[in-house]
This record gives sequence, C-alpha cells and structure tokens, in this order.
Amino acid sequence: MLAAEQEQTLQQSRIIVDAMWDDEAGVFVATSSDVPGLVTEADTWEHLQSKLAILVPELLELNRGDGPALDGEAELIVLSEQRSK
Repeated sequence: MLAAEQEQTLQQSRIIVDAMWDDEAGVFVATSSDVPGLVTEADTWEHLQSKLAILVPELLELNRGDGPALDGEAELIVLSEQRSK
C-alpha cells in the first residue's frame, strides 16, 4: 500500500467531533464536519459520550451518500473546550 493510501485509510477511520461547553445553557454542544447533521447537547460529559456513541453510527449510516464511507470500526475523537464569561 502506498503512503498516500495508508494516510487516506487512517483519516477515514477517524471521526472528529467538536464539543463546547455552553455556559448560558449549562450543556455541552457537539458538532462534526465528519458527520453531516450531527448537532447534540448534554448536561454532562458522560451523557454526551453516550449520546455520541449512538448518534454517530446512526447518522453515518443515514448519510451514506453524503458523508465519508466507513467500513468497520472508527476512532471517535472528541475535542472539547470550555469558555466562561
């Protein structure tokens, strides 16, 4: 396998989710450009992780023609930051 093909395969097996704490609403809000339609919120980090474990595979399946084709397992990377006033 060529190095470029290996890099492409590696990138396809990673899904990046951005999570931000909304101080006003008191929830984490998560979105991802890798998963079309993903917008969810949860009041705790643990709750957010459990929601993402369900929503990400479901949305990838529903968006099969619009998003990345994913065969097998993928690494879910959640990046978070907290902003306060």
